[in-house]
Amino acid sequence: MTAIDIAGKARRRDFYAVLDDMIERIRVNRIRNAAYRNTVRELSALSDRDLADIGLNRSEIADIARKVAAAAA
Repeated sequence: MTAIDIAGKARRRDFYAVLDDMIERIRVNRIRNAAYRNTVRELSALSDRDLADIGLNRSEIADIARKVAAAAA
């Protein structure tokens, strides 16, 4: 085996490692984005009175959704 063959195989392994990392980041971002959207949708559907019953204001929905999304995946 020549040095070129070894270097070529190493580059291919590096490429696939980078590709795997990129796919994993996309997967995690999709899960987090879905969690954010679902949380916003569900909390936005509540009335102001219902939100007050659980200790939230409508202005806090985006912050809560960001926290839920960060904890997802």
